[in-house]
Amino acid sequence: MTSRQRGRERATGERRPGTGEGARGRAGFAAAVALASACHPGPTVAVTALVTALAVACGRDAAGCVLVAAAVLAGQLSIGWCNDAVDAARDAAAGRSGKPVAEGAVGARTVWAAALAALALCVPLSLASGLAAGAVHLAGVAAAWAYDLWLKATVLSWLPYVVGFGVLPPFVTLGLPGEPWPAWWAVSAAALLGCGGHLANVLPDIPGDLATGVRGWPQRLGAARVRALVPLPLLLATGLLVFGPGRPPGPWGWGALAAAAAFALGGLLLEGRSPRAPFAAAVAVAAVDVVLLLALGPVITSP
Repeated sequence: MTSRQRGRERATGERRPGTGEGARGRAGFAAAVALASACHPGPTVAVTALVTALAVACGRDAAGCVLVAAAVLAGQLSIGWCNDAVDAARDAAAGRSGKPVAEGAVGARTVWAAALAALALCVPLSLASGLAAGAVHLAGVAAAWAYDLWLKATVLSWLPYVVGFGVLPPFVTLGLPGEPWPAWWAVSAAALLGCGGHLANVLPDIPGDLATGVRGWPQRLGAARVRALVPLPLLLATGLLVFGPGRPPGPWGWGALAAAAAFALGGLLLEGRSPRAPFAAAVAVAAVDVVLLLALGPVITSP
């Protein structure tokens, strides 16, 4: 740009296309969108919504449900951003699309900063439900970070999912008056959903993971075995919620079992059309389970 052109811009307020405040604004918006995409928005929103619904089913008041939602959202954001920052090089090597850090749409430092900020925010939000409730939730978040940083590539890759999901019922119920512990079958069902979610989430990525040196539990099993195994923990989780309370299932229980079976098996049948269908099916089974608890009322606390 010549000095005459710069002078004209200062005098008239004109800007060349792609320069000035407008361009910076567009760049900032694009970076914000990329950062939001790097948090794994689908699972983040799904887990937050399902745990909030669980809080409603367990009888948490409005303020308690908001606290649960905020704490879970902060924890999930931190986990998702940490995962994308850690896996950026592997995602690029595997040629995975939709990975903003690997594609250079947002910097790894920015994503790390967001992950740490969300983690810091998760601590007071979790403890706002009480010391015991906060401690178990933070233990689950710590387990998920351990997965991102280390356990993902080991035979114990299933453990953070089992712990991370298994702590969610006690996080919700320990925030109730008297800090009741949830029934064993509720904790076990949540842990099984976590295990099924892990298998379903990893299934489409197994070839790329193996090519980049990630050998977690599902990768060691192989895609065929994982595909056959995915429905088992999902259906066991629903079965525990139906039969665990020790009373006849009734129409809601049988309906939940039928819906869970349809979703779990349908996800596998649709895998050819959409590689993420099994994971979407796992989320759908979790939603069925929460709806079942909403229909039955606050039954998951131990007597």
